[in-house]
Amino acid sequence: MQAGNFNYRREADLPSVVPVFPLTGALLLPGGRLPLNIFEPRYLLMIDEVIGAGRLIGMVQPAFDGTLRKDGEPEICTVGCLGRVTSLTESGDGRYLISLQGVCRFRVTEELTVKTPYRQCRVRCFVGDLDEDPTGAEVDRPALLSTFRAYLEANGLEADWESVSRAENAMLVNALSMMAPYGPAEKQALLEAPDLKTRAETLIALTEMTLARDNDDFGSSLQ
Repeated sequence: MQAGNFNYRREADLPSVVPVFPLTGALLLPGGRLPLNIFEPRYLLMIDEVIGAGRLIGMVQPAFDGTLRKDGEPEICTVGCLGRVTSLTESGDGRYLISLQGVCRFRVTEELTVKTPYRQCRVRCFVGDLDEDPTGAEVDRPALLSTFRAYLEANGLEADWESVSRAENAMLVNALSMMAPYGPAEKQALLEAPDLKTRAETLIALTEMTLARDNDDFGSSLQ
């Protein structure tokens, strides 16, 4: 099943209550695409229900300190990202293979008491994400690409540089942030960056620290 297109232009187009999918290490950013393999019955039900009602779910990470609610479910981070189900395929063994398109970030203002097996939250959407300049004029693109190239070379990886060169800064920053193999806390920092320029700077700093640490580890192993 392929979903149709929908444009979100203003706050009135966005929900104030969303079902949430807590998933450690999953980073969705505005404009990004996140594939998911859905197999838990409660989340299969969630997808069934959102398909006919806006197709929006909230991706959010569990709290990093391991805090649990009274029912044993993990507490969640306060900032997540709305994703729209843009494609859904049934696997044949009871799973859904879906793709989410990032719409905008949100802040959880209240977790609701609900009868559904999946959790729901009242949220305040980051409406500014809807108007983000795709060119990302303030992003230091040369520094971003240089750091990305150094990371690829250090890990023996390759990239489709023709596609990279055509990508606008917003898409590039968000795609690289989602691809980056960092831990949950680092991914949350990228999600919560106040603007695209800061996210790019955070990504560069994280990558440079990773490269420096890897170089130190390599040097130590030779001694």
